[in-house]
Amino acid sequence: MPGIGAKIEHPTHGEGVVFGTDGDFWRIYFREVGEKSIGKDYDQLNVLEAAEDFGQPDVSDIMTAMEHVLDDFTDKLRGEERVESVEIGDRWDGGTLLIQPAESGLKAKEMPIETFFHKIVMTRDRLRVLEAKVNSNSKLSDGDKVELQQYITKIYGSLTTFNVLFRYKEDWFIGEKK
Repeated sequence: MPGIGAKIEHPTHGEGVVFGTDGDFWRIYFREVGEKSIGKDYDQLNVLEAAEDFGQPDVSDIMTAMEHVLDDFTDKLRGEERVESVEIGDRWDGGTLLIQPAESGLKAKEMPIETFFHKIVMTRDRLRVLEAKVNSNSKLSDGDKVELQQYITKIYGSLTTFNVLFRYKEDWFIGEKK
């Protein structure tokens, strides 16, 4: 167990510093990707410096951390859409999505799974904005709103396949409840 203040290395996020805990998760700051919550049972963290060896933080590290915090804060307030932080499950970190055509002569499509996950999250967020706009539109009748809402709910249901990618159940797509 790394402990708060320990310098660690993650296989895809690189070096980081443990700055807190949240239940079964370590809260770790990575210079390149910002703050991440990593399960305490995740066995691929390599402790570079134990917590008791952690000295005075470098001023440049503090400045970088502040830049990440400010970037995250301003991104969430930009435009009409309020973007929330949604995390991919640990088992998908650094993974690759491979779409293999049935025809042997065609080339497969490969992309980092984080890129695909980001597209799924943005789809979900845009659906939420659409749902809010439909519900608040004064030009639509209540019947029209209900009809459009049913289509949105069915879209959410079609996207439940991708729930396996999300770290937390509260971020899942939820379709029509029977």
